Amino acid sequence: MKQRFSSIDVKVIAHELSNALVTLRVSNIYDLSSKIFLIKFAKPDHKEQIVIDSGFRCHLTEFSRATAAAPSMFVTRLRKFLKTRRVTKVAPVGTDRIIEFQFSDGQYRLYLEFYAGGNIILTDNELNILALLRVVAEGEGQEELRIGLKYSLDNRQNYGGVPALTKERLEDALQKSVDRGDGDLVAGKKSKKKGSDALRRALAVSITEYPPMLVDHAMRVTEFDSSLKPADVLQSQDLLNHLMRSLQEAQRLVEEITSSEVAKGYIIAKKKEGYGEAPEAEIARNFLIYEDFHPFRPRQFENDPATVFLEFEGFNKTADEFFSSIEGQKLESRLQEREQNAKKKIEAARQDQAKRLGGLQEVQELNIRKAGALQANPERVQEAMDAVNGLIAQGMDWVEIGKLVEVEQKRQNPVASIIKLPLKLQENTITLLLDEEEFVEDDESAYETGSDVSDSEDEAPKKESKQKATEKRLAIDINLALSPWANAREYFDQKRSAAEKEQKTIQSSTKALKSQEAKIARDLKTGLKQEKAVLRPVRRQMWFEKFTWFLSSDGYLVLAGKDGQQNEILYRKYLKKGDVYVHAEIQGAASVVIRNNPKTPDAPIPPSTLSQAGTLAISCSSAWDSKAGMSAWWVNADQVSKSAPTGEFLPTGSFMIRGKKNFLPPAALLLGFGVLFQISDESKARHNKHRLQVDTPAVSQNAESTTIEQTPELDDDEGSVPDDYQESDAEDEERKTSNPLQTQARLEPVISDGDAEQISAEIADLQVVEDVKLEPQGQPEAGDSDHEADSDDETTAPTPTTGTQTPSANPISASSAPLKRGKRGKAKKIAAKYKDQDEEDRALAQKLIGASAGVEKAAVEAKAKEKREAELAFQKERRKAQHQRTQKEMAEHEAARKVMLEDGNDADDAEEEKMTSLDALVGKPLRGDEILEAIPVCAPWAAMGNYKYKVKLQPGTQKKGKAIREIMTRWVGDMTVKGKVDEASEDPERMWPREVELLKGWKVEEVTNTVFVSKVKVMVAGGVAGASKGGKTKGKSGGGKGGGKGGR
Repeated sequence: MKQRFSSIDVKVIAHELSNALVTLRVSNIYDLSSKIFLIKFAKPDHKEQIVIDSGFRCHLTEFSRATAAAPSMFVTRLRKFLKTRRVTKVAPVGTDRIIEFQFSDGQYRLYLEFYAGGNIILTDNELNILALLRVVAEGEGQEELRIGLKYSLDNRQNYGGVPALTKERLEDALQKSVDRGDGDLVAGKKSKKKGSDALRRALAVSITEYPPMLVDHAMRVTEFDSSLKPADVLQSQDLLNHLMRSLQEAQRLVEEITSSEVAKGYIIAKKKEGYGEAPEAEIARNFLIYEDFHPFRPRQFENDPATVFLEFEGFNKTADEFFSSIEGQKLESRLQEREQNAKKKIEAARQDQAKRLGGLQEVQELNIRKAGALQANPERVQEAMDAVNGLIAQGMDWVEIGKLVEVEQKRQNPVASIIKLPLKLQENTITLLLDEEEFVEDDESAYETGSDVSDSEDEAPKKESKQKATEKRLAIDINLALSPWANAREYFDQKRSAAEKEQKTIQSSTKALKSQEAKIARDLKTGLKQEKAVLRPVRRQMWFEKFTWFLSSDGYLVLAGKDGQQNEILYRKYLKKGDVYVHAEIQGAASVVIRNNPKTPDAPIPPSTLSQAGTLAISCSSAWDSKAGMSAWWVNADQVSKSAPTGEFLPTGSFMIRGKKNFLPPAALLLGFGVLFQISDESKARHNKHRLQVDTPAVSQNAESTTIEQTPELDDDEGSVPDDYQESDAEDEERKTSNPLQTQARLEPVISDGDAEQISAEIADLQVVEDVKLEPQGQPEAGDSDHEADSDDETTAPTPTTGTQTPSANPISASSAPLKRGKRGKAKKIAAKYKDQDEEDRALAQKLIGASAGVEKAAVEAKAKEKREAELAFQKERRKAQHQRTQKEMAEHEAARKVMLEDGNDADDAEEEKMTSLDALVGKPLRGDEILEAIPVCAPWAAMGNYKYKVKLQPGTQKKGKAIREIMTRWVGDMTVKGKVDEASEDPERMWPREVELLKGWKVEEVTNTVFVSKVKVMVAGGVAGASKGGKTKGKSGGGKGGGKGGR
């Protein structure tokens, strides 16, 4: 089985990695084991990950792998230098088995070695080693490698360039091989090379760009006899030309493979038993053994009936399938071994319990047999008891009594023959050997019967028969103080107590067995956690999963930005005509966009969807932690803008709102965590999306009329609505107090007046300015702060002439001040003394006495200050130009967006395709559906009415990571409960095997990111699962009916 890359594998994989990874940035690096690493690359809407097995392989992977809990020192160092760095080049080093990754235009370089012990080496742009996986000591043919030394590339194969393939080069290679062969013969050594491999190996040593497998394939394609020896080829020009054509075929094949971005790959596999009868879906992994893989189809295995070729589009996919299959088989075997050990332990526990019960039953049976034997032979028992008691009464020593019994047994004394030695006189008991059946014949009749036997009969058969008869007798302990019948009663009592003990043992053993099985199951669960999970393909995220999102109960896609940058993306790319923008005037509230159907942009958004979007906006704010329900508002897409008034600047993620804001009822802080299933296109016909469809969509020219139709009216008598949200404008003007959770003053809706357009425009402008101050959308970045500061500096009005003037405005020159008394005469003397001294002489004198140091220092400081001021001025001009460029781009975007909103021609094919893909997401699959993926989602509880798997979330004190872990543990636990899983996938209320498989493939770390609140309380059927740490929470669960089966 192939274990590591060949030189052509390295060349092809480097070519594909260059096409796939260049321009991507390193997002993170992980340990998979001591020699296997995972590097993740990403850029917007594009993610890749590669697996690096030092010395063996490196390829893109589509499978999810379990990473180490903590990074190693080597990975930590790699993260320090490479994280967030952009890949600028991926290429092989010459024809050697080394791949070079360049980051940030060669500022850092990562070398992967796939020969010998393998190594991973990180260097800077001057090839100084910064980190390496394995320190290499200096040895024969091996340079020393450690941190601080230079990594040499000069001694790599064909690093300066691959020599041209010429006939002279071929002859030299063959001649060198012949010379080496002659040397071996002179030394008296036998060559270990087979005749058929001699030529191929000779070429592999000198023409290193073509591996032996490729050369062999080319020879078979050109029908060259590979069994020839190098000396034979040198002697014939025809053979030499033929071999040259074979190498040219290998060269052509390499050029063909590397000419396209993605090369085909082939896995060579052996058939297993049952291959012909297996279904096609299970053949690849279950009925084939992978042996080898190549970027070409080797001619050597074409005619082998036991070999199967598997073709893949892309050599990365080929290597990933090959090695991941081996990894998966190893992991599955380890998991199966643990499960088998657990089953063995459970079976051993059951056998131990059965053995104990069997022992008690045997004791009962034996006691019954002993009591029956005593009742069948009372005279013999009494006779033996009397004999022993008589000897004791005579005062005979216990040892002498034993010796006497032994002598009498040799004399065939019938009484002594039933006594078994040794005697237990210290316990006042003796052991008798009794028959279970009634003893009818006495010793005399037996003696007479024995006299009738023929004298010719041997003594040996008699002894054997007596020995067999003795073996059938029972050894019974007799109490000398009791009668035979009393001894029988003792054995019956022991049988009765054993029967009672058996019943108790049965009851206790059942409990003990269940407890032991539970303990073994816990140990198995712990062991399975320690083992790495079975490899599963990585799910490609859909385009909207980078945002906070959910599908409303009416089928509308609701998106929210996680930060200011995402808010900008939502506004620029996804806020189209007919969409609705939802926000709230509270710290941390999200900017929410409700996507309307692009085919019917004028159709109104249902009130239920508006309410659910408002719940999302409020839940992302500080109201969630304070557990206070607040009100959100919504506006149409054409009321949202990024154009600020002159002199104003909008931070990233903040927008202008013009016109009336339509306030929603206070949102209930109630979320849910559930599962959406992606089904195939064929299964979508069974599901009806409850999107509000209007045959004749109303064209809403007036924003006021649209809001009146879509906004639900609030009754003054409704107890759940605070008085702050009444319709009366007079009461709204009088009521200026705001909720204590709202740190800023609440804005009043501005109602447009068509008769006074100028006044309404001025009011809208004032409203916009206030909105800029009140928008709590994320913190602007440093660059944005600079822009804002610059704009303030540029747009600030000149300082008025009136008012207090600062002292620094007109500084008084020091030279204009009069000299102090005595200074004037001294100055005259100095001037007279140095009147003939020029500037050069003065400088030399000051330098001689050391007086010029201060002047030079002052000059240097002045120069540095001038340089700083110039740099600041340059940066200010640069920011000003950037700000103006941004404003220009924003103005152009706003103009284009205005035209788009007026024309309504924004529903292109891509948008329609994005929206139609939502029809494949369902909360409850139906019978016959083909389930492709399971997608975690966190949404308002009202939007999860038709979900099969869902759990209610409320504001609490439990961290969301722990809560998600508990929820998934509960779901996975339900999978093992008898009756919870429907193997036929017909009952929609029970778990289906495909659902179980997809849920098991989830990772808690990845699923946790879908929950957009920090701390929660989990409400499931039967009580509160996420109780606070301070103590147990009592009360109603509030989620009994909605919790689903078993907490789903």
